[in-house]
Amino acid sequence: MTLAKIVYASMTGNTEEIADIVAEAFEKLNIEVEIDECTQVDAEDFADADICVVATYTYGDGELPDEIVDFYEDLQEVDLKGKIYGVCGSGDTFYEEYCKSIDDFDAVFAKIGATKGAESVKVDLAAEEEDIQNLEAFAKKLAEVAS
Repeated sequence: MTLAKIVYASMTGNTEEIADIVAEAFEKLNIEVEIDECTQVDAEDFADADICVVATYTYGDGELPDEIVDFYEDLQEVDLKGKIYGVCGSGDTFYEEYCKSIDDFDAVFAKIGATKGAESVKVDLAAEEEDIQNLEAFAKKLAEVAS
């Protein structure tokens, strides 16, 4: 069975909700899901998954959330060739660097040899109906590429 691992960072709960939406979409596609908060796992844990997803928010003016910095740095040392990845999360369009943390993770996954399975999904603050549809489509695309 295909395994999707979702690692998230969430301060207000918005990004945790985004991760949950993606997890539910995977489950509807009969994909096994492991979902963990970023301080509870190691980047190497992605080695056991077929689909690797990071859901993160962007702090302030384009900064990675403090709690995910170690995971981000460790991820750069992991070989994920042959793995499918996707990045999603939340940001605030008020800031110039909208959802920059998503782009930062996208760049690291590409650098370590993982294959991008779907375009990143950026949500302005909390997920609305259209965002939920985009996140479900994101999960479906990742599943298709992984199968």
